[in-house]
Amino acid sequence: MSTAEIKEKFLSKKILCLLFGHKIITTRNITNHFKEFKCTVCELELTNDEKGRKTFLTPELKEINETLIGFYNKRIHSV
Repeated sequence: MSTAEIKEKFLSKKILCLLFGHKIITTRNITNHFKEFKCTVCELELTNDEKGRKTFLTPELKEINETLIGFYNKRIHSV
């Protein structure tokens, strides 16, 4: 598959989401309040911010979520 074909498929998926909206599913529960989401069409990754709104999942936020999982699991297992 050439680079042009990959770009064309990616853009067509983006256009579908632009026209009809994203099909968001929950991929991972971080805590009771924080989750990670993914669009099944264009594979856009999202997470909750501190105010509960969905934001893009950046590498920095992914690392924060990993740390949060560690703290949350430690707290749950120590009780």
